[in-house]
Amino acid sequence: MADQNYDYDVLVIGAGPGGYVAAIRAAQLGLKTACAESRETLGGTCLNVGCIPSKAMLHASEYYDAAKGGTMKEMGIEVNPKLNLEQMHAQRRDAVKGLTGGIEFLFKKNKIDWKKGHATFEDAHTVKVGDETVTAKNVIIATGSSVTPLPNVEVDNDKQVVVDSTGALELAKVPKKMVVIGGGVIGLELGSVWRRLGAEVVVVEFLDQLLPGMDMDVRKEAAKIFKKQGMELMLGHKVTGCTVKGRKATLTVEKAAGGDEQKIEADCVLVSIGRRPNTEGLGLDKIGLETNKRGQIETDHDFRTAVDGVWAIGDVVPGPMLAHKAEDEGIACAENIAGPTGIVNHDVIPGVVYTWPEIAGVGLTTEEAIEKAGGDKAAVKVGKFPMMANSRAKTNHEPDGFVKVVADAETDRVLGVWCIASVAGTMIAQAAQAMEFGATSEDIAYTCHAHPTHSEAIKEAAMAVQGKPIHI
Repeated sequence: MADQNYDYDVLVIGAGPGGYVAAIRAAQLGLKTACAESRETLGGTCLNVGCIPSKAMLHASEYYDAAKGGTMKEMGIEVNPKLNLEQMHAQRRDAVKGLTGGIEFLFKKNKIDWKKGHATFEDAHTVKVGDETVTAKNVIIATGSSVTPLPNVEVDNDKQVVVDSTGALELAKVPKKMVVIGGGVIGLELGSVWRRLGAEVVVVEFLDQLLPGMDMDVRKEAAKIFKKQGMELMLGHKVTGCTVKGRKATLTVEKAAGGDEQKIEADCVLVSIGRRPNTEGLGLDKIGLETNKRGQIETDHDFRTAVDGVWAIGDVVPGPMLAHKAEDEGIACAENIAGPTGIVNHDVIPGVVYTWPEIAGVGLTTEEAIEKAGGDKAAVKVGKFPMMANSRAKTNHEPDGFVKVVADAETDRVLGVWCIASVAGTMIAQAAQAMEFGATSEDIAYTCHAHPTHSEAIKEAAMAVQGKPIHI
């Protein structure tokens, strides 16, 4: 039963993966719940313009590439594919529509009130949503993140010349040449979609390797694979300016340290240098809540902010900006409000890059593990196994990649698992579950894996920690 002094027990601001999940969990636990969302549809960035539509385009473009690029021919299937880009966009929009509608159904089923409009704090328990004022005993901030702008490069998605990740999903035709600024997850995923559909793709990355934050072996191997697929990589470079004339953009690019300036012309430029928390217009000053240097809202272990009754989860708080992290935090936060204890193990949050092949990791990189051991390389043991020696990958014509298990040399406890494989995103769940239970590399090595499967590579990499893989 709701507290009589308030309209709601819980008001969630934002209906992305963190917010809508928090709202559903709160309602399941018997709390009177509302959710404020200014978009026309629920699901946030992830469902509307992020994870979900990009996967629809990645999957469709992989089929096209397999037909056009020769993999099917090798398997004895001869086709001459024709690209119907409008239909490819239509199936993407259809997937999004079905899933956002599904959340609306779940809101109705769980008796959650969707307050449509932008939310602003009046005080810690009073929030203005559009023209309506709502009071709640607890407010969860789940406002997510948006694209980080790049100085001197102005994004205009409508013109389809300089775009961000949202605009890159909607291109009406395949660009002849696309420059991707930023060699992180989003840039590589969307860049690979358009490369497969026929664009010449150049990736400009400030650092000397792609995919910051991932294991160094993975970063180096990924670069080799993308080069082999036809992407041009300009590592250790930065974009200092951009001018647009008609349908063409001209970029000024130089070395990260400065110097060696050059001009690059492109039909499309994708700006994907990261994301930043959405706190603008929330009225945080009204409740005396300050953000940290990175613009994030700090919380304690239970997701409480410094203001009593105000909680925060997802991209707006520290940690990786991942939909599944936000979901887990949403569940835990709602449980903490309702009474049972909700916990998220932030040491075991997998990350996946949905390129071809997929790239995934969980836990510590080799470099982080060595650093945690005070720089002692002998304190860390590593086992590696190439996908080329995996029978399922071999028969599927998917030889690229490897699995790497990082373990504590003394206790054999698994500290991290990293893999590049066609189904790495699915494989990593096993590693995360093993780590959640404190598994040793021996535990994984002595677990019977079905044959022939890609997952056997995880078993073999675990066996390799003790120097005893079978198939290599």
